[in-house]
Amino acid sequence: MSDLKDSLHTEHLVLNMGPSHPATHGTVKFTLTLDGETVVDCEVEVGYLHRGFEKMCESVTYTNVFPYTDRLNYCSAIMNNISYALAVEKLLGIECTERCQYIRVVTNELMRIADHYTNIAAAALELGALTAFIYFVEAREILWDILEKICGARLTSNYVRIGGLMCDIPEDLDDDLKAAYPKLDALFDDVDKLLTKNRIFLDRMCDTGIISVEEAISYGFTGPCLRACGVDYDVRKAQPYLVYDRIDFDVPLGRTGDNFDRYLVRMEEIKQSYKIVKQAMKDMPDGPINVDNPYMRQPSKQDVYTRMEEMIAHFKLTIDGIKPPVGEVYLGTEAANGELGFYLVSDGSGRPYKCRVRPPCFTMTAAMEVMVRGAMLADIIPTFDMINMIGGECDR
Repeated sequence: MSDLKDSLHTEHLVLNMGPSHPATHGTVKFTLTLDGETVVDCEVEVGYLHRGFEKMCESVTYTNVFPYTDRLNYCSAIMNNISYALAVEKLLGIECTERCQYIRVVTNELMRIADHYTNIAAAALELGALTAFIYFVEAREILWDILEKICGARLTSNYVRIGGLMCDIPEDLDDDLKAAYPKLDALFDDVDKLLTKNRIFLDRMCDTGIISVEEAISYGFTGPCLRACGVDYDVRKAQPYLVYDRIDFDVPLGRTGDNFDRYLVRMEEIKQSYKIVKQAMKDMPDGPINVDNPYMRQPSKQDVYTRMEEMIAHFKLTIDGIKPPVGEVYLGTEAANGELGFYLVSDGSGRPYKCRVRPPCFTMTAAMEVMVRGAMLADIIPTFDMINMIGGECDR
């Protein structure tokens, strides 16, 4: 028996995980090389949800791109709207009104919270914590109810416009938020108590999916996953946009860059986002929500129906589109998963010559190979959950 091990023919097991697999969210394939249950190698393949976002944008006007941006990260659609609108406004050389900027900050942060709720809830569910999932989905529903009151939609909002917004916020929005805070705080505390010191949750999350600072930067990490490594980079602080430079908030950081740090960073970001919302609502100025230029913003339905000039502008914008000067711009914002950027090229027509999106989760999906190599097969689940890959954003 002494030479039995040398005589036996052994080889690694190659396992295809996905693309149609619950743990890969249906859109990613992992080609795994396994030694027992230890991951020797992991080849990541995306491209199973490619819808031609960039080519579609080239065939419609700048305004008609908004519904496509909704469907990038559909867990926080307004964040995509805002990032794209800011890029077009930079191309046009305009800036939206004070009130519009504050409203954009409020809706942006509400969507960040909803995105983090979804991420943490789904991660907990896939590790067996159904109760935590139900609590945070309930919290998300409360925010979606508020969003529905603002713009009439819950998931894909199509709320933002170039130079402004579809409509103003309801007069009693602040009252609705204040009424929701106690319930939202209670649900947050319930999830915190269920997960943060849970022995099973800690065993599954701590020291799994680790990536070093150097590797994270080389792969292009941004957002909570980069800050979990201890890198203090947040676009809202580094390159302020809207009115973030007037608002007091902290950027939470991790230390080890593992899945548990990513969880803790997102939990703290939820608190900080509520802090931002409260400040923005308190400082909200009065005034218009759209720029005073009928050839750079879609007029309201009421104005179209009652004013001839607005009807003419409506027809011109719908048929010809907004016509930015020839040029190119890039603008990045801090979305829930990291830096979401739009690169636009204008040829002077009413349609983008090029509309390239920089999705934050694409680079992190590429690093899955590094994060799971040497780990157990089961460690793929929390690692993939905590990078929060969204298929519509990653594959576009």
